[in-house]
Amino acid sequence: MSLEIDIKKTWPGFRLDVRFKAEREIVGFLGASGSGKSMTLKCIAGIVRPDEGVIIADGVPLFDSDKKINVPPRRRETGYMFQNAALFPNMTARQNVLCAAKGMPDRSRKLNRVKELFSIMGLDGLQDRYPAELSGGQQQRVALARILMSEPNVLMLDEPFSALDSYLRWQLEQELAVILGEFGGTSLFVSHNRDEVYRLCHRVAVVSRGTLVADGDKWELFNDPRSYDACLLTGCKNISPAGPVSDRTIAAGDWDMTLECGGKPAGDVKYVGIRAHDIVLTDACDLPNCFEFEAVSTLRDTFSYILLIRKAGSNAAKTLRLEMSREKYESLKTLPRYVQLPPEKLLLLDK
Repeated sequence: MSLEIDIKKTWPGFRLDVRFKAEREIVGFLGASGSGKSMTLKCIAGIVRPDEGVIIADGVPLFDSDKKINVPPRRRETGYMFQNAALFPNMTARQNVLCAAKGMPDRSRKLNRVKELFSIMGLDGLQDRYPAELSGGQQQRVALARILMSEPNVLMLDEPFSALDSYLRWQLEQELAVILGEFGGTSLFVSHNRDEVYRLCHRVAVVSRGTLVADGDKWELFNDPRSYDACLLTGCKNISPAGPVSDRTIAAGDWDMTLECGGKPAGDVKYVGIRAHDIVLTDACDLPNCFEFEAVSTLRDTFSYILLIRKAGSNAAKTLRLEMSREKYESLKTLPRYVQLPPEKLLLLDK
């Protein structure tokens, strides 16, 4: 199944304008709350009607505003999993799954498929329980089994872990990774959690204020996000307005630093970023982008230390966040005097 989306939808104070293509792959939609991720999925599923544009699946239009085509949700062969399980409270887990098997007239085939799905989801023995008798993780598994029962060509998951605690999130994520890997169709996974997206998806589409600001291979996007929004949403904690000083150097205003770009052109740079784990403490002062620093604050995280630092003697400069493992930090007898922002690790952003 391939998908081609080019849609627009306007509400008071918000405009959705999304264009992308997806093949048989797992695409992660990464963005802040209210950015338009879930609304995009609802348009694909047919729950929300775009104002204009097209939604095409394997060359067949599901929606085309010019041709007046709007295929009903039940005929789109898409599976949409909401943030909450949305199970029918008066039905058992088995009945909830069976109700999605309208295309299977053979009852024995339906029952065998339900048994298979309950086994895959680790739900054996829970078939006759009602939703209120299931844990949050079990409800999400039943909801996913119900979607797979309908044999969709497109699987859409809208923050399926948001209501779960950290242990259940991790457990369900591992199970979902196997299911998505075996699904074989197009999967769209919505989240505002960067780590979930990077673990589960092949490709990442970054959504901000109703539009896709970046779309591509997840590692390429992480290493070279190109835009401020993409850089921020992929987890970068250090971003400063910047501008060219020469062809290969930039001024980072918030940090009061002039930085070498490592051979990359500086002409169109508007912001510069560096990830917290890429900043280096050093005793050598002759390295490029090396500055004497002062530690404003030191915070101990669960498995790491976070240092908030700034250029020494520059009280107007904003702090940079530096992170290192607990073992590495505790092995230091004293903090080095200098900090380096390696040129090859700088993220140059042109928008």
